[in-house]
Formats: sequence, structure tokens, C-alpha cells
Amino acid sequence: MMLRELIGRVLRRTRLAQRRTLREVADAVGMSIGHLSEVERGRKEPSSEMLAAICRALGISMTDLLAAVLHDLQPRMHRFEVAAQQHPAAGRVRARRIDFELAA
Repeated sequence: MMLRELIGRVLRRTRLAQRRTLREVADAVGMSIGHLSEVERGRKEPSSEMLAAICRALGISMTDLLAAVLHDLQPRMHRFEVAAQQHPAAGRVRARRIDFELAA
């Protein structure tokens, strides 16, 4: 799964939790409904400025967005860790995963 898809899922989930329409958020951001829909479906990758504007319109920070994406990734990372433990090069893979967690 691409990062843009994960971000889009979190944005859509947040918008729906607020019971807001695509039109409401798109108007607040100043973008078309179609473009926002494409972002939410992971088909378009927004610029960092556009992503920040969407977050502002939803009342969340970029940190909140990325934390939610990371939370959604946790089950995937666990499956990756289990698979890595069964692979002969598990030590190298595990070291990379730890580096990723420290960077996050």
C-alpha cells in the first residue's frame, strides 16, 4: 500500500467522523470536490501545502495525521516483523525497522 493511500484513508475517516461532506471540506480548503476525493482515495498525492490546508480544515495537525497513519501501519509492521524473524536475514531487517521507529 502506498503512503498516499494510507494518508487518504485517515483523511476520509477523520472527515466522516466529523460528519462533514466532501463539499464542506473542499470549500474550506479551496480545492475541488473531485480533487479532494482523489486524495482521499489515494489516487492523487497532495503537495505538503495542500495536505496542511486539508489538515487545518479538519482541525487536526500534520502530527495527528501522521500519528494516525503510523497507528494504521502497526498491524502491518507486526506481520513484517514476524516474517522477518522467519527469514535468514532477520537481523538486518530488524535493525532497519528499529531505525525507522527511532526516526518516527
